[in-house]
Amino acid sequence: MTRASTEFRSPLPRRDLLLLAGATLLAGAIYLIFSAFVYKVGFPLDDAWIHLTFARNLAEHGQWAFRLGVPSAGSTSPLWSALLAVGFWLRLAPHAWTYLLGLSTLWALGIVSEATTRRLLPIYKPRLPWIGFFMIVEWHNLWAAMSGMETLLHGLIVTTLLAALMTDSRRYLTLGLLTGLSIWVRPDGLTLLGPVALTILLTEKGLTPRLRALVQYLIGFGVLFVFYLFFNLLIGGAPMPNTFYAKQAEYVVWQGRPILARLGELGLQLLVGPSFLLLPAVLMWTVRSVRKQAWGSLAALIWAIGYMLLYISRLPVYQHGRYVMPAMPIFFLLGLLAVVEFSSSKVFGRYHWLAESLWKISLAAVTLLFIVLGARSYASDVALIEGQMVATARWTAANLPPDAVLAVHDIGALGYFDNHTLIDLAGLVSPEVIPFIRDEDQLAAHLDAAGADYLIAFPDFYPQMTAGREIIFVAQGAGLGETNGINMTIYRWK
Repeated sequence: MTRASTEFRSPLPRRDLLLLAGATLLAGAIYLIFSAFVYKVGFPLDDAWIHLTFARNLAEHGQWAFRLGVPSAGSTSPLWSALLAVGFWLRLAPHAWTYLLGLSTLWALGIVSEATTRRLLPIYKPRLPWIGFFMIVEWHNLWAAMSGMETLLHGLIVTTLLAALMTDSRRYLTLGLLTGLSIWVRPDGLTLLGPVALTILLTEKGLTPRLRALVQYLIGFGVLFVFYLFFNLLIGGAPMPNTFYAKQAEYVVWQGRPILARLGELGLQLLVGPSFLLLPAVLMWTVRSVRKQAWGSLAALIWAIGYMLLYISRLPVYQHGRYVMPAMPIFFLLGLLAVVEFSSSKVFGRYHWLAESLWKISLAAVTLLFIVLGARSYASDVALIEGQMVATARWTAANLPPDAVLAVHDIGALGYFDNHTLIDLAGLVSPEVIPFIRDEDQLAAHLDAAGADYLIAFPDFYPQMTAGREIIFVAQGAGLGETNGINMTIYRWK
């Protein structure tokens, strides 16, 4: 069998595939059980309901719109919203199908990671596929899988592409298609152009082979990217989705913070969990890659670091670092590869077994501990969204006049559970507010001009606009104190 026919094909036996599938289902069940006991089953992000609203309207009405009859480029991930639409056709949405998609993605991530390790390190012949197990139960990955968001799907595509570079793939057309596909999941998939181009320049010998490889890669990429640009221009009148512009405008204050403070928050989110034990391993794999001129591994590491730095330069590191989560799997994989290679070395002589045992036991113990801690955090996040956003959306649907116009910052649950006309203060489906998204005086004038009847927001987010307004409703939440006493509130605007 030729090399080209075996790249991208998992070498794992059926037994290991089933073991990884079992671990995925068990991990997902733990998160759902914690969530149900703490408050109820749901999603930890209001944005998940944005995708589900687009998906429902696509499945049931054939419209790419957040509000029926109003086409919108407010979905960051057209591919994810389209996949969610299948769940409505199968009548498994919103919860069952969304969890199934997330867990299937998590399972695939475990398979890709396990298979990559076996290709790169023939010495890795485990009784159990523990690399795959780690990737499945690592709490950032698991949280992303159960979030209802596209985050882990993007991480899977990224990991698959970078793993192909690490294993010296020459299937440049396929790599281009993967890069183009990643943009349909998140627009920052454009960053993958860098590591692929760098690897081509460093691994291909001679000008002609380099040009041929780049052309093949760009053809694959361009086929999907051109359609992506056309889709956004047709729907929203701009080459990128509204969120690409709105998020950067909303967090301009963050962009002015000292870089060391932003790096500190990134490190805190990235290294909470077993990942801090992998940091020295990542450094070890970097040194090894430099010595062996493993350009694919170095390109993967450079991409991961660059991706994280790019994000913290524009957006805050909050909600467990969800914006940088797509880069975490490759970071973990690079560290795990070094752990495997360390096991076969004799760095510490006759005491090497002790160092190896302590490292692996610590890694396993912290990983298992954070399954529970991550589940508790996930359950608390779900309780916040269900107790604040979803509860408020259900109340507005039942109690506000049907012709009322609502000005809202968090539109996900309101878009899904309520049919009132919305003015999106975050700019996702109301891009006209983006130029003055953090200027409360201009926002207030805009609400007056647009005929808003009610303002729905957390009061600390708009202190000027909410000051002195009549309060119509205050969400009681889950009673967990997760909002520090600041709850979603409905104010009468006029």
